[in-house]
Amino acid sequence: MPVPWFLLSLALGRSPMVLSLERLVGPQDTARCSPGLSCHLWDGDVLCLPGSIVSAPGPVLVPTRLQTELVLRCYQETDCDLCVRVAIHLAVHGHWEEPKGEEKFGGAADPELEESRNAFLQAQVVLSFQAYPTARCVLLEVQVPAALVQPGQSVGSVVFDCFEAALGAEVRIWSYTQPRYQKELNLTQHLPDCKGLEVRDSIQSCWALPWLNVSADGDDVHLVLDVSEDQRFGLSLYWNQVQGPTKPWWHRNLVWPLEPDSVRTSICPFREDPRAHRNLWRAARLQLLPPRGWRLDAPCSLPAEATLCWQAPGGGPCQSLVPPLPPANVTVNKALELPLLNVHPNLCVQVSSWEKLQLQECLWVDSLGPLKDDMLLVETRDPHNNRSLCALEPSGCTPLLSRASTRAARLGEQLLQDLQSGQCLQLWDDDLRALWACPMDKYVHQRWALVWLACLLFVAVLFLLFLFRKDQVKGWLRLLKEDIRAGPATRGRAALLLYSAEDSGFERLVSALASALCQLPLRVAVDLWSRRELSAQGPLAWFHAQRRQTLQEGGVVVLLFSPGAVVLCREWLQDGASTPAPQGPHDAFAASLSCVLPDFLQGRAPGRYVGAYFDGLLHSDAVPALFRSVPVFSLPSQLPGFLGTLQEPGDPSPGLLRERARLVSQALQPALDQLLKAPGDPGDPEDGTRDGT
Repeated sequence: MPVPWFLLSLALGRSPMVLSLERLVGPQDTARCSPGLSCHLWDGDVLCLPGSIVSAPGPVLVPTRLQTELVLRCYQETDCDLCVRVAIHLAVHGHWEEPKGEEKFGGAADPELEESRNAFLQAQVVLSFQAYPTARCVLLEVQVPAALVQPGQSVGSVVFDCFEAALGAEVRIWSYTQPRYQKELNLTQHLPDCKGLEVRDSIQSCWALPWLNVSADGDDVHLVLDVSEDQRFGLSLYWNQVQGPTKPWWHRNLVWPLEPDSVRTSICPFREDPRAHRNLWRAARLQLLPPRGWRLDAPCSLPAEATLCWQAPGGGPCQSLVPPLPPANVTVNKALELPLLNVHPNLCVQVSSWEKLQLQECLWVDSLGPLKDDMLLVETRDPHNNRSLCALEPSGCTPLLSRASTRAARLGEQLLQDLQSGQCLQLWDDDLRALWACPMDKYVHQRWALVWLACLLFVAVLFLLFLFRKDQVKGWLRLLKEDIRAGPATRGRAALLLYSAEDSGFERLVSALASALCQLPLRVAVDLWSRRELSAQGPLAWFHAQRRQTLQEGGVVVLLFSPGAVVLCREWLQDGASTPAPQGPHDAFAASLSCVLPDFLQGRAPGRYVGAYFDGLLHSDAVPALFRSVPVFSLPSQLPGFLGTLQEPGDPSPGLLRERARLVSQALQPALDQLLKAPGDPGDPEDGTRDGT
């Protein structure tokens, strides 16, 4: 029967190693001890009454360690029960009383002391066993010649055969002496089931147990049960949140009612399957809680480590900081505290698993605003209170007052003065280190000559554009006039365009669309205009920075679907074996899938994403169903609806929107016609059609 992969793979793991067990014949309990000891097992069970701890009158035997071993107690060749053998290790506790007064200086030896040293040390050791619904206590008498032992010395062990227990049960064992001279020893053990033991032919309850085979086929997991027609068994799926005894928080019985006290077996074939861990991380969410808290929400426990890092506003990787968060595994679904004195929007939390970054969130962006252009200073102190300062930059931590050709080195003296005058914000401090955030706004010098030159060039370009395309420019000016009348609230929404770089013709088409949208009240970002940043940062880092900035400013991410983009999305959704490799050095679309798809899977896409494809290049039903949770438009035929979705609420009037759509269509249609007439267009009988996938 097929079961959704996401549900089953979160908890299932590898089956345990198969064990072969020793066989004991007969129902009688026995005890044996190591050489030098003599032991006797009392007949029948005794009451389990530990009593209070009392002082030892001298040297006594006490249990120091418990060991268990699984064996089979067999009544016939094929009629056996699982049994727990217990070994109790013993040692001498306490000291002999030394002679006092004159006897220490050659006086006559105390006859009673000599007699006690020639006697035996004897102990009554109680062994208590609990395994629901039964409990037993047995009594072992052990003795050893007192002359052969020394205080604190191990004297050997006693082995008890054995306590019967059910397959898959949890057993608890205690051991203490009567009277009790120390705290009792205890041991808890979870016994294996029929699946983990070579007992199928020996234990009758395992004969008819159904055997389970699990296999994966794409997005489905197939469970195959080997069960005869007259058998009655229950099959349950559950998420095992902790190691050890099963504590499911989701449970479903699939077939047949369960019998009371039935024999059970379990299998976890996907515990180390990488696809199961990817499914788990896609469902996980990192939350930052005011004022200084954070929490990792996940369906079940997972191995992860969290660190603090500093995210510069120009993009690039988030740089790890001291102090790191506690290196122990992250506790999921529990609020944790960050070791900070003050918060800052550039501080972020990263969660990694097996040295791979899984999640990252920056602190309180809603309340503290966007990233700041502040310089982070790292202060280090030695035991003599001498301190040194360095500035955290992309190239590393640059010492202040150094001769390095970096911004921090050039402004080293000014940063020291700001720190001494109290203009920097202290983020963290301990005995040896501290972190400071120093504002850099006053050191940003405006290049007025370049600004004037840029303005002159812009005016010249506008003049030339007006001469060559007067009619179209008049339309743009008319739109600009309407925008000015509408007020500043209708201008400047951010839009990030993502596409798959298939060929130069498609890139020209995307460039034409981006240029036309820039003439509207939109601020457009596209990788075509940021090739230098993409080469320096890498596609994933560039997209992460652009996406975060766009969404923080209330913008929208536009997904432009093409045949190549559809193929990448379907490979990512169907296989999931690895994140699709970028198709080129500047392909931000392939790099962005690992960040975009979780928003759609977790229902965060509406209001933040818009889809589009071009007429003649793709059928509407070729767009994967997952992305249809947001509006998807065909361009240029559906440009009015597309532009209306990109504008802020309340913008603009229907007439103005139609005029804008007409102008964008005029700018877009030549590039689209040129692409459709290229080899492989729908009208070429030899190359087929571009429609479809």
